[in-house]
Amino acid sequence: MSTPKVSPRQLNSGQFSQERLMNVLLAPQISEKATFIAEKNEQVIFRVATDATKPEIKAAVELMFKVSVDSVQVACVKGKVKRSGRVLGRRNDWKKAYVCLAAGQEINFAASEQG
Repeated sequence: MSTPKVSPRQLNSGQFSQERLMNVLLAPQISEKATFIAEKNEQVIFRVATDATKPEIKAAVELMFKVSVDSVQVACVKGKVKRSGRVLGRRNDWKKAYVCLAAGQEINFAASEQG
């Protein structure tokens, strides 16, 4: 009998390594659209690692901010083509996650920066 294959990011019980979870969330996405979505839908937007999965993002938010997460939607943002003189360049692609928090839960980034 063969043992089930487990990805290196995932441990036997379906839990993710804490080291991996600390590297999944890169930064909160603070913009006018993000604040509108936060007020209307109780969602928070994060920049995440390009290889992050929905379960990893959910576990990382629950671990770092001590909140319960209902769902996660992910969008891949294509990098823009930029030009400097004759040279054409391209910004990197990145991934953002819309994290829907449970009712009554919220993340206050201003308070978490102070301590």
